[in-house]
Amino acid sequence: MTADAAITLEVGTTPVPTSYYRRLPGGIYEPTVHVQGAWNESEQHMGPVSGLIVHAVEEHEPRDDLQLARVTFEILGVIPREPTEVTVTTIRPGRTIELVEAVLVAGGRPAVRAHAWRMAYGDTATVAGGAPGRLPAPETWERWDSDSIWPGGGGYIGSLEGWRDPASRPGRGRVWLRTDIDLVEKTSTSPTAAFVGLVDTANGILVREDPEAWIFPNIDLSLHLFRRPVGEWVGFDTTVVFGGQGVGLTTSWLFDKEGAVGRAEQILTIRRRPTRGLTGALAG
Repeated sequence: MTADAAITLEVGTTPVPTSYYRRLPGGIYEPTVHVQGAWNESEQHMGPVSGLIVHAVEEHEPRDDLQLARVTFEILGVIPREPTEVTVTTIRPGRTIELVEAVLVAGGRPAVRAHAWRMAYGDTATVAGGAPGRLPAPETWERWDSDSIWPGGGGYIGSLEGWRDPASRPGRGRVWLRTDIDLVEKTSTSPTAAFVGLVDTANGILVREDPEAWIFPNIDLSLHLFRRPVGEWVGFDTTVVFGGQGVGLTTSWLFDKEGAVGRAEQILTIRRRPTRGLTGALAG
């Protein structure tokens, strides 16, 4: 759906947002129901949050000669589904390489801090190589049934269309994802921001254990991109490892329909699901 699409669709008498965020005056973004987290409907899923941060980074002192090559998001706690602001600062300016920092504030406190390296374009096609081959087309696989893993999993999970390699198993497999939901209402966003907005899903599409019994949120998301993604699909070739001391790691090769784009990693904190509220469990 393009940024010029209708703002809402009518379902009965209730308007349904067609974006993850609405832009408010003063550089504030209002999260819609589509950003709801899988474990807590009052939090924002890191997927749209990371896409919004990349959008803000791209709007900051934009340069057509630079591309996003690496971005690391440090998740400082539960991200409340409240008015959100992103500030971006250039930390290390440069002619061919620069580093910027972005801080996302939600509910009046910093919730995510990100560092992004932007690097110069160059023609290296004659020496390109080393990446894995393309994934099979999405429709050649089976539909990803998110309800079988995340029953009532919130607005973000519900906003996704997925196709899953039938050879996948818990903690290991391949998936394609896309969404019809715009990142920001009435705003043109890049394919890179839209792509990054789906990557954090990696930790939830090939889970090792039942999320009704265990929680395993990631406390970071690190992406390395060796080319600019294109199109609306994000492909994952993902492995999830649970260590024996409460820490796990989700590692993914990332793809668009033209082939591999880069890699993503997420470090996980693993705990039995508490009987008290999840917010309290993660805040500690």
